[in-house]
Amino acid sequence: MALLPTGVTVVTVADELDDIGSTVSAFASISADPPIVMLSVIRTSYLREVIDLRGAFAVNVLGEGHRAIAGRFAAEGRPSARLLLAAEPHHRGERTGALILGSALAALECSVTQRVEAGDHVVYLAAVDSLPEVAGVRANPSPLIRHDGRYRALR
Repeated sequence: MALLPTGVTVVTVADELDDIGSTVSAFASISADPPIVMLSVIRTSYLREVIDLRGAFAVNVLGEGHRAIAGRFAAEGRPSARLLLAAEPHHRGERTGALILGSALAALECSVTQRVEAGDHVVYLAAVDSLPEVAGVRANPSPLIRHDGRYRALR
């Protein structure tokens, strides 16, 4: 599956204690009408725990200029999402309170409608509640992808 190119996102959740975030490439559109997306996260992750608790999350679609951000949010033992985005323009989503990267290609605020355990992951189907405004697609429209274990630009 590493040979299948996928888009790269950072998923964030506002927790009572802190802001949680992780790099996720298992994200897809499921339905346009109504807008529904699919997110898959590792069952043992703290991100999964917080999504289960909150029932909502934000997705930041990364562009080719976001390799460092993708790496930061994928690192073991990473600090809070708020600290990882401290030097980046960002704001909180109106619906979820989760962090939205201002330079993302796109951002979505989502609420979980279904949860399915699948092997070592949990798959969420989620309604898209809001599309927060971000500037990334105007500034840098090329997406960041993951292929063969590396981040790459789509050219």
